[in-house]
Amino acid sequence: MKTLYLDCGMGAAGDMLSAALVELLPDPDGFINRLNALGIPGVEIRKEKAVKCGITGTHISVLVHGAAEGEEPHGHTHAHHAANDHPHSGMDEIRHIVTELLSLPQKVAEDVMAVYTLIADAESRVHGVPVGEIHFHEVGAMDAVADITAVCLAINELAPDEVVVSPVRVGFGQVKCAHGTLPVPAPATALLLQDIPIYGGEIKGELCTPTGAALLKYFANRFGEMPPMTLQAVGYGMGTKDFPAANCVRAMLGESSDQTDAMLMLACNLDDMTAEEIGFAMERLFEAGAPEVYTVPAGMKKNRPGVLLNVLCAPRDKEKIIKCIYKYTSTIGVRETTVKRYVLDRKTRTVHTPYGDVRVKESTGYGVKRKKYEYEDLARIAKENGFTLAEAKEITEKHE
Repeated sequence: MKTLYLDCGMGAAGDMLSAALVELLPDPDGFINRLNALGIPGVEIRKEKAVKCGITGTHISVLVHGAAEGEEPHGHTHAHHAANDHPHSGMDEIRHIVTELLSLPQKVAEDVMAVYTLIADAESRVHGVPVGEIHFHEVGAMDAVADITAVCLAINELAPDEVVVSPVRVGFGQVKCAHGTLPVPAPATALLLQDIPIYGGEIKGELCTPTGAALLKYFANRFGEMPPMTLQAVGYGMGTKDFPAANCVRAMLGESSDQTDAMLMLACNLDDMTAEEIGFAMERLFEAGAPEVYTVPAGMKKNRPGVLLNVLCAPRDKEKIIKCIYKYTSTIGVRETTVKRYVLDRKTRTVHTPYGDVRVKESTGYGVKRKKYEYEDLARIAKENGFTLAEAKEITEKHE
């Protein structure tokens, strides 16, 4: 399975994560050009080489109307309650830009808004105001949109099967922001880092920003040591400050085999929904990103026949999937169980036939190897040419 490991021994920020991931891509310069072509308002993204403690890596800088965000060392901005000192952007404007102005794949746009919403929710809790009243300084808002978009787009293109993140060093001391002097990690960062292994370390300063924390929280399948894997590429994303240790995020991409996925099983009992309603809910859950959704007949209280709905999901998708369950089913309670999923390494290739292309799924691991032709492709060839499924499969095998 394709594994992305993020070494956050010097914390994490949006620009550091994006720079590290860009180094893993086959065409980093082309990726930056495509980012700039998206048309984030007033934004120009630049990539340059940077050296920290003798290590050469990449630094990503985001210019907004020709100026870089200066308040924060890592390129993020702390949000604030409505103020009159600077132009500012609210969540509605951010959503308009991300979902309507930028030509992003739907999955990437959803990821960007999910990460930005994590930050806004944390800031609203810190400031004690509704999310709708949270505002971001204009330069900082577009800076964060650029960093988050870059990370989401890069991960979408890398398409790892698993994202593993090291424990995160957060630093110690104090940080100055628009509100005054705050402890490290800053309050919003601390909220975002809940349920994530962190440590202070011996370096004074703010090493993990809200943007960095939100990206790690959203994309990490699990936190811990680097799993055994065959290393294919390494990327170094450099921060702006100099410390006694190399100020970078290191991204490592490789292939791991015979590995397990840490997944969640969300379950609920249903006894007052029609078969059509349950089927509709299952379709919506698959669309929301659940890899497995299935029902089991169950005897309910008062001797009613019902079903047990089971939904498998990645930890980062939990909130989204739970909301989807409540929206499309009649349940009033959802149970969560942590499960391990042992998966084979999966690859897809294409067989070209005179009647069209057929995708082949190949799975290997645990001493086995198997392949399966995509049903939809075989069915299309069979329908269009009056073949049986067996004949369509036989034709495909001849052109392997």
